[in-house]
Amino acid sequence: MPDVLTLGETMACLRAGGQIRLGGTAQVSVAGAEANVAIGLARLGHDVAYTGAVGPDQFGELVRRTLRAEGVDIRAIRTDPAPTGIVVFEQRLAGVVRVDYHRLGSAGSRLGVPDVEKAFAGSTCPPRILHVTGVTLALGAGPAEAVRTAIGLAQAAGTLVCLDVNHRSRLWPEDLARRTLTEVAAQADLVIASEDELALAAPGHDEPSRVASLLAGRAGQVVVKRGSDGATVYTPEERIDLPARPVVAVDPIGAGDAFVAGYLSGLLDGLPPRGRLDRAVTCGAFAVAASGDWEGLPTRAELPLLGLPGGTALR
Repeated sequence: MPDVLTLGETMACLRAGGQIRLGGTAQVSVAGAEANVAIGLARLGHDVAYTGAVGPDQFGELVRRTLRAEGVDIRAIRTDPAPTGIVVFEQRLAGVVRVDYHRLGSAGSRLGVPDVEKAFAGSTCPPRILHVTGVTLALGAGPAEAVRTAIGLAQAAGTLVCLDVNHRSRLWPEDLARRTLTEVAAQADLVIASEDELALAAPGHDEPSRVASLLAGRAGQVVVKRGSDGATVYTPEERIDLPARPVVAVDPIGAGDAFVAGYLSGLLDGLPPRGRLDRAVTCGAFAVAASGDWEGLPTRAELPLLGLPGGTALR
């Protein structure tokens, strides 16, 4: 079994060259929170396996080919009769991106418990980390139950469970999101959330009380993403704040997933909390400085590049 096992929906991604209503061209790629994290970890040299379902179509083949090319283990991807979902990005203004999802009844939304059980049963030893997100929990009863089953299997095997809250308000009502995310966060060893998402994942009236409630339970680490203001990691012993790495912002999409990949990479490497957070904000900065969900993610050898002065030529 690899260092990290993750599960979710990876979709075909269409990035429009202009306003969609005016026609024109689009770049075709793939996107999905868990797939972005898997690619980020693979580029940093970690073994990652991905569990999901794609349709019997060319978009499904694109998902398989992309993840395989990036070094992600895709043996647990199943072909489903339903079509592969599609996400469309439109850069409407500088820094303003419209996102439209076409995923109702998609193959990814039909992920179920058997998919997860097969992924765990196919190995002789458990993964070190199971990574799940609120996106998969929001896709429907089947994917949500698959996440719960994966967490149960991971806990039984002694695997660390990481939850990235990653709330998508268009996918489910807030009351259902709050109930589900609070339940799952209480079972996670590591909870990662933005400042506003933390309110959906833990009881309390402010950030300190919500973090305290998580640390009083199973979680040993709580990480709060603050966008351009950096991030914070809480443990039972300390709080560490780091600013964001300064870069010229090109595209914010995928920055949160890059951050998660960096943090998990540091955790796998045995770095202390500050080192994990530094790698997380570094990977997030790489994502912001390039176009695409995952295309700008760094390899391990590229991590020091952000420290070079502007105008540097690598020869």
